[in-house]
Amino acid sequence: MSHLILVDDDLEVLALLQKFLVRHGYSVEVAIDGAALWQAVARRVPDLVILDVMLPGTSGLLLCQRLRAEYDAGIIMLTALGEASDRVVGLELGADDYLTKPFDARELLARVRAVLRRTSDTRSAPLDTPRPILAFAGWHLDVTRRELRSPDNVMIPLSAGEFELLLVFAEHPRRVLSRQQLLDMARGETHDAFDRSIDVQVSRLRRKLEADLAGTPMIRTIRNVGYLFTPDVVGR
Repeated sequence: MSHLILVDDDLEVLALLQKFLVRHGYSVEVAIDGAALWQAVARRVPDLVILDVMLPGTSGLLLCQRLRAEYDAGIIMLTALGEASDRVVGLELGADDYLTKPFDARELLARVRAVLRRTSDTRSAPLDTPRPILAFAGWHLDVTRRELRSPDNVMIPLSAGEFELLLVFAEHPRRVLSRQQLLDMARGETHDAFDRSIDVQVSRLRRKLEADLAGTPMIRTIRNVGYLFTPDVVGR
């Protein structure tokens, strides 16, 4: 049973969503602010945190940043209607997905299932059929362990969304992919029309992959079309 922590200062929303998610098979703890969140995490590290941006005290964005730095849990941000800037910042800080208020509980359930599916490890996968390690430009992407290692063998942390996006690029090298194709392949059917989230995650990947890289970027922007992953990839 996956364990979720739901963080919102609206007690009625907390009660309704907790009841709904428990009915669909999840263990759910609620928190009204950052202090309550860390107490809940201390009791049990969650598989996923559903985090409102507007909270008393420490903002949801700062909580997202700390969660991503310290834990591997999935993160879904809840943002106010029309606050596109909050969604962009949340993705920059490592959130895996976002949902705009007001929303249908069934939509939240779909996002929860999708993020948990992306963040789950391969403990249930057959041990005799490991997925490959994809190598490119000295980097190694271990698909089974969901790990990225630099040319000097340093493990680079990736959010679930960043991992899935990099995997799509590595499985389709030297091929121009539109934003819509990237969304479809990395997120399945859980995305919405706000496809600029791909641009944010591409920017994060570039910073991680190209900090010391001179010359041709690994991920090229193809104007008015999409993106191109430039290295040759071995292990596909």
